[in-house]
Amino acid sequence: MPTIVVSPPKRPNKKRDDTVKQDVRQLFLVLSWLISIELTASAQSPSPATSQAPSSKPKPVRIAPKPVRVLPKSAPTAQPATANAPARKPANVITYSAALARSQRARHSRDWWKRHFTTIVFVGGGYYYFDSGYWFPAWGYDSSYESYDYDGPIFTYGNLLPDQVIVNVQRALQDLGYFAGPVSGSLSPATRRAISAFQQDNGLEINGVVDGPTVSALGLI
Repeated sequence: MPTIVVSPPKRPNKKRDDTVKQDVRQLFLVLSWLISIELTASAQSPSPATSQAPSSKPKPVRIAPKPVRVLPKSAPTAQPATANAPARKPANVITYSAALARSQRARHSRDWWKRHFTTIVFVGGGYYYFDSGYWFPAWGYDSSYESYDYDGPIFTYGNLLPDQVIVNVQRALQDLGYFAGPVSGSLSPATRRAISAFQQDNGLEINGVVDGPTVSALGLI
């Protein structure tokens, strides 16, 4: 009968097993550390889809005001004059009768005239003084010069002398067909007749003299 030799079982190497276990444990720790680092990095870095652009302050937009065009106010439409309307006396112009009442018919010395009136002029053949818009003969101012074609009040405007006003009246009457005589600056009988005709046609006081309403109706003022 054959002989069976039974060898005793080998005893395990405990030291080697401990080394393997230690190596596995260290490897596991390293892997765990790497995984934790990866997870932390993934959590801190924003994803491209959810990342927000850095906020920037909006630039203010300046809007220039639109220019406003101001249209000029239209002038009021002038109303046509009423036909055959009576001539109106302009403001601060006294009538011939009122001027005649103010005239100084008495003779006075040169000194008296200078004390009572500030404007005295020599025109044609005599002296005139100014009062309330009219020229009047200054009787007695100089006895050597007392020649007047007309010795009543003569209306004036624009600082014109008596003969200059009469010249303008004569020219205006010529343009209107009332006067055909020479433009002399003298209130001649022909000039007075032309003035009377014009006054009658325009509803004025018929006096044949150069007064305020007549000068105004002629369009000279």
